[in-house]
Amino acid sequence: MQDKEALVEGLTSQSQLERLLTCFELSKVLVTTFDMQALVRLVISRFNELIPASNWSILLLEPKTKELEFFVAVGIDNEKLRSVRLQIGEGIAGVVAQTAQPIFIQDVSQDPRFCCKVDEMTGFKTRSIICLPLLVRREIIGVLEVVNIENENFFLKTYLPLLNILADYIAIAVDNVRNFQKLQAKSFIDDLTGFYNTRYLAWTLENLTTQILHEGAQLSVVFLDLDNFKRVVDSYGHLLGSKVLKEVAQVIGHMLSPLDSLIRYGGDEFIILMPYRDKEAAFEFVCQLRRAVNQSCFLWEEGINLNLTASYGIATLPDDARDKADLLELADAALYSSKDRGKDMIMLGVALKKD
Repeated sequence: MQDKEALVEGLTSQSQLERLLTCFELSKVLVTTFDMQALVRLVISRFNELIPASNWSILLLEPKTKELEFFVAVGIDNEKLRSVRLQIGEGIAGVVAQTAQPIFIQDVSQDPRFCCKVDEMTGFKTRSIICLPLLVRREIIGVLEVVNIENENFFLKTYLPLLNILADYIAIAVDNVRNFQKLQAKSFIDDLTGFYNTRYLAWTLENLTTQILHEGAQLSVVFLDLDNFKRVVDSYGHLLGSKVLKEVAQVIGHMLSPLDSLIRYGGDEFIILMPYRDKEAAFEFVCQLRRAVNQSCFLWEEGINLNLTASYGIATLPDDARDKADLLELADAALYSSKDRGKDMIMLGVALKKD
């Protein structure tokens, strides 16, 4: 109620009214944004239109670690902030996260709650700070802080009400994005193997190829298909056949780097996306993977100790293909060339390209 009264009292000029209208328009856009990077860009580009602050940041509370991490920072070196973590109760931001109450400090050097960790890491000098909680359903998800305000009394009267409104909508927007990501993640997971499905492939490959081409990097794709898998199903049934697929996926998954993605493409066929690996590195990886699959015993818990082989096809962007469609088509063709040549083989798509 006090915020609303202060807001009305502050509407003494046309410019303030325009800021209020801009704030509400921005709020509408914030709560309909479901991409985290788009949200970051939106907040950075529009925040300074409303709040005259050259130094401000948003810290989010990570659900798993319960630590505050920098989400957006303006007026300070972002690279140096990537590793910064604040515990609940640590520093002004940590206290706000702990109490869910806003804090305004005119001189941080006189306040024992202030933590100089960020200043020491970045060389920044904090003099004053306003820190507001980001709340969703009365639960803290982060904090919004504005640092080193030039005209404190004027700022508190004119801009603090807008800052409160923005904090509320930023919190809602972040919560919306996180919930969307959870739903999206579930829709991208193959129920049988626990790895990705074709829906994920369609969603990620467009962005990934654009990024790779823009950076002048390389993206290798591996298609692999289990050899004679129908015999496994005919011999042991569909349930054990499904378990074999899950066990094969686990063998592959253990060999992937954090940047790689395993996708069950359908039936007993898999795709591996390997950004920033050229064809030589991809071929070396697939040779290691082939050995791992060939040397594994599947259904050992059932006493069957099944041995399997697979056929592999590799293609690399941009060396072998111009776009994602060409990339997938060439890797798929290389896979079937492996099968045609006797199975348990690795083929490079470049060998199939027509001059």
